[in-house]
Amino acid sequence: MSHLPVSTPDAPQPIGPYAVAALDEESGLLFCSGQTPIDPSTGEFVAGDMHVQTTRVFDNLRHVLRAAGASMADVVKVNVYLTSMADFPALNEVYATVFEEPYPARTTVAVAELPLGARVEIEVVARPQR
Repeated sequence: MSHLPVSTPDAPQPIGPYAVAALDEESGLLFCSGQTPIDPSTGEFVAGDMHVQTTRVFDNLRHVLRAAGASMADVVKVNVYLTSMADFPALNEVYATVFEEPYPARTTVAVAELPLGARVEIEVVARPQR
C-alpha cells in the first residue's frame, strides 16, 4: 500500500511519530488521525464544556480534511473516544450540527484515558472527491 502523508499548520501537530492524516493512493481513502480539543494557535486545550471541546475537535478535523482536498461531506466513518459516556448527549448535539444525512457510519466508545488528559478524541475516514 502506498500512502501520502497530509499535514497542515492549521491543525494541532502530532505529539508522536505519526501523520495528521494519510491518503491511501490505491483506494482514495483519507485516514485522519484522532484530534483532541487543542487550539492549534496556542497548543493548549480549549477551556469550556463538552460542547466547546467537541466543536474544537471538529474544527481541527475540518482543517485536516481541507488540507487533503476534502470536507466533512466526504466523511464515511467516524470513531469517537470519550472518557465518560455522560458526555454522549453533548457529543450528539454538536455532531448533529456537523453532519447531515446521509450520515457517516460511527462508533463511540468510552476509554479510560486519552492523550494529554483530553475528554474527547475523534478520528475520521473520508473519500475526497477528486
